[in-house]
Amino acid sequence: MKALQEEIKELQEEIEKIKARNKKVEADKAWELSHTRTAFIAISTYLLLYIFFLLVKAEQPFLNAFISVVAYLLSTSSYTILKRWWLKRRGST
Repeated sequence: MKALQEEIKELQEEIEKIKARNKKVEADKAWELSHTRTAFIAISTYLLLYIFFLLVKAEQPFLNAFISVVAYLLSTSSYTILKRWWLKRRGST
């Protein structure tokens, strides 16, 4: 009887560890898909590219940096659509 109680306790601890891990994985996934993260990356990218284009004396640094950021935003917005299509073709959904 004592061994059974010990085994139940161990299983409960394992379940709690799995729940904690799942919570962390869900939070990480939410961050990866968040608009906050996307906006931060877009703004950072724009600022860095704008400064770079100024330093190398590129023509129209504002526009060149802007185009790069728009390309990034388009790629992230199409990610969900592409992923859904890929999973469907693969038979994963």
